[in-house]
Amino acid sequence: MTVHDNKPFEAACPLPISAKNTVQLAHGGGGRLMQELIEDVFVRAFHNPMLAPLHDGATWPVEKGTLAFTTDSYVVHPLFFPGGNIGSLAVNGTINDLAMCGAKPLYLSAGFILEEGLSMDVLQRVVNSMAEAARTAGVPIVTGDTKVVDRGKGDEIFINTSGVGLVPAGVCVLPTLIQPGDAILVSGDLGSHGVAVLSVREGLTFEGDIKSDSAPLHHIVADLLDRGIDIHCLRDLTRGGLASVLNELAAAAKVGITVDEAAIPVCEPVRGACELLGLDPLYVANEGRFVALVPAPQADAALAVMRRHKAASLATHIGVVTDRDPPMVVLRTVVGTHRVLDLLSGEQLPRIC
Repeated sequence: MTVHDNKPFEAACPLPISAKNTVQLAHGGGGRLMQELIEDVFVRAFHNPMLAPLHDGATWPVEKGTLAFTTDSYVVHPLFFPGGNIGSLAVNGTINDLAMCGAKPLYLSAGFILEEGLSMDVLQRVVNSMAEAARTAGVPIVTGDTKVVDRGKGDEIFINTSGVGLVPAGVCVLPTLIQPGDAILVSGDLGSHGVAVLSVREGLTFEGDIKSDSAPLHHIVADLLDRGIDIHCLRDLTRGGLASVLNELAAAAKVGITVDEAAIPVCEPVRGACELLGLDPLYVANEGRFVALVPAPQADAALAVMRRHKAASLATHIGVVTDRDPPMVVLRTVVGTHRVLDLLSGEQLPRIC
């Protein structure tokens, strides 16, 4: 290396030409571009007093009760679909996992894995959607992280969200509390999310307006608890749909479950799409639906509470818990016969969350 005119050599790393339009590896390098990305995209969208210090984590005083904690990762493709996108899905999904524990969701974290070359416009749309979903739910995003991977080493954007909630004193919602005789309630019609994602991914058009059912459910659960409903168990109907969830609960509680096919709500556009594609709507994923298992004498009261909320306006009593041994899920068909609803042996709809 030669120094001319006694001027010291200065090494410099030029800014990528397209740094303003797409995600670059330098956006994950800890330097100026990373700081700009955090300030201009994430902090601007998620701003709140707990996030403002931009510390390594968030702190808050602990209230009386039991803390609930959950985490989930979202890799859905395509990123945008009727009724939502990967961002709103990540917020609502984690809030709902806390709600299924009987918890009041308090705070969320958000971790982003971004692929080099991702459009800044796409990233901004996803982040804005997350911010809106968090504001609507009343659950702020208070800390997070961003990493950038080489082009071709990701799929545009992956998101991990974690959440902390508070279970009120005296509330306990667990599969082991399920008892024979419990009523099985479902909060709404099934299959819309999986079919909505599939329609965009495969470029399919179906009759009727099919949108994802993605929505936060914690207000419904809080209302049930406030009204004195003795909830034995809750579970959101995500991957594997209703049939898979019921099998998981039957195995965990060592009970039988019988459900009535005629009572299970499936809207006609989803039913028609599933028939066309050879899918069973009972196994299709949902992102804004849940099952509640409550004592039979409280079933009607619980349904009345659930139907007060838009996301559960079609809440229905679909079945009952039995003392069948060995534990299994049995479907009473519309023609009066019975068949076993078993777990899927493979993946019916890949990457729906």
